[in-house]
Amino acid sequence: MKGGGGAELPRWKYIYMLLESFRKVVLPILTLVLLVKITFSSYNTTTDSLLQNLETTLNKSVPFDQQKHEAITQLQSVGITSINHSEKVGKKQKTCNIFVGKWISYPNGPYYTNETNCAIDDRQNCMKFGRPDRDFIHWRWKPDDCELPLFDAMQFLELVRDKTLAFVGDSLARNQMQSLVCLLASAAIPVDVSETKDARFRRWLYKDYNFAIIALWSPQLIKSYESDPNGYSYNSLMDLYLDEADDVWASQVHKADTVIISGGQWFFRPFLYYENGQLIGCHKCNEKNTTKLSHYYGYRMAFRTAFKTLLNLKRLKSRLVILRPFSPQHFENGEWNKGGNCNRTRPFTNQDIKLDGYTLQMYLTQLEEFKAAKREGNKRGVKFRLLDTSEAMLLRPDGHPNHYGHWPNEKKLADCVHWCMPGPVDTWNELLLSILKMEAE
Repeated sequence: MKGGGGAELPRWKYIYMLLESFRKVVLPILTLVLLVKITFSSYNTTTDSLLQNLETTLNKSVPFDQQKHEAITQLQSVGITSINHSEKVGKKQKTCNIFVGKWISYPNGPYYTNETNCAIDDRQNCMKFGRPDRDFIHWRWKPDDCELPLFDAMQFLELVRDKTLAFVGDSLARNQMQSLVCLLASAAIPVDVSETKDARFRRWLYKDYNFAIIALWSPQLIKSYESDPNGYSYNSLMDLYLDEADDVWASQVHKADTVIISGGQWFFRPFLYYENGQLIGCHKCNEKNTTKLSHYYGYRMAFRTAFKTLLNLKRLKSRLVILRPFSPQHFENGEWNKGGNCNRTRPFTNQDIKLDGYTLQMYLTQLEEFKAAKREGNKRGVKFRLLDTSEAMLLRPDGHPNHYGHWPNEKKLADCVHWCMPGPVDTWNELLLSILKMEAE
């Protein structure tokens, strides 16, 4: 190996020159090719991959960070979690995601009080039981790019004339239903046409509008049976049939034109999981030779089965299915049964807290099943919409009954799961009205 002057170059120097040539010429070319490939492939990124990346990160127990929040924002921007609210400005029309925003101070009073002619469950009747502060009823949800209209009871009743609205889920679904009845009280008082005295299965009829509201209590959405030999308790073992919808709601829901489905807080207890009548695994059980599965698996399968049930109903084309995703709890200073409470009197800001941990995982699990059902619904003529309240409610640790869902001298657990009435839960129905208005348009 010789240099330009004819002298032979040492082997090491020759190799060095080759490496320098590679660094200066070949490496930049390879880098450019790789960047082009990444840029091109980014246009093909789907919501599936975004969800998968988020869930993979969560499974590795990495704390929530800005990257995950940006990924959720991207999900919202592609329409999976967003409902665009349109406002006409001159000849132009602007849209915004009504579920992305913040809570702002609102000096006016609430739409109703505990003295309004409507049914408020004592466990959420914070005014009746002497909650000393009132700031929690003086906040309104403000979307980032538009205004959320105030609730208009007359407008709501006109939109649902000759229809039936069903709330399917646990006591939080009932929380929203009772909020709606109270909000509508300024325009009309319904007749109780319930077939049972059990408040979990309430039916209200607005005769002048031929509009009915049905509450169908089904905390797991699928068939479940107590199976613990020691009897029922908060932590007792249950059989959960993952591929069979609960008849309590599945046998009644065909009567509804609009179905609001939700659930979440009942999926953390011990379960034996069954599919096709066979035991396939369990969560938090001591069964030998049984596959251990997370509660996320049961949660996913419950919503998959529920959505399939709704998709298989007759008279599909006029039906609207709305998912109200996971509602965060706010226990601090201990767990729910170990002295936990929610004493805060102001909302969080967006900088204070983000969806993370199991709350984010529950939310994303629902979102995946919702997206699959929405895709199938598009083929069959069933509309699936998202009432995306999770991030807004995460910011309201002040909105729970805490110890004011009963008399202060009663020694009972704090309630940091349900929502005071009036309170932040009324925002769910303001958002619901916006969805119904957009569907009507």
